[in-house]
Amino acid sequence: MSENDVKKLLAKMAQDTQKRLQDNQISDPVMIGIQTGGVWVAEALHQQLKIKEDLGKLNISFYRDDFTRIGMHPTVQPSSLPFAVDDRHIILVDDVLHTGRTIRAALNEIFDYGRPASVILAALVERSGRELPICADIVGKRIDLSETQHIKLTGPEPLTLELQEGK
Repeated sequence: MSENDVKKLLAKMAQDTQKRLQDNQISDPVMIGIQTGGVWVAEALHQQLKIKEDLGKLNISFYRDDFTRIGMHPTVQPSSLPFAVDDRHIILVDDVLHTGRTIRAALNEIFDYGRPASVILAALVERSGRELPICADIVGKRIDLSETQHIKLTGPEPLTLELQEGK
């Protein structure tokens, strides 16, 4: 998917998010992006939605349930939440929702910071292959892929989606 395709998906997500916020009477949400691709998507949505608070960024490396199998990436950036999460309405953003394990790890980390009033999950792409009962509230595009196919967001400028074949 080209840069223009991704921009269209982001515009749709911003519109859907705004509607959901209005429907739920949420006027002052905060936004958190999951490193790395989720932060890129969140930066675009944060700007389009004109959210007042600075963007939060989560690095869920230490919260992953496969940490012992995959090891630690040598350039782990710390999480940055420039706001309290207690009783806040959070928009959690990721690039690709696949198994649900990244979102589970992100929620665990958020709850270590406090107890939010609510969490709205936004994903640029929701693909088949869920292992945990997690679904996005806001989705740019749903796609069915085989076990050997993967979709990857590249960026940050321009943001494009690439379909990859592999094991």
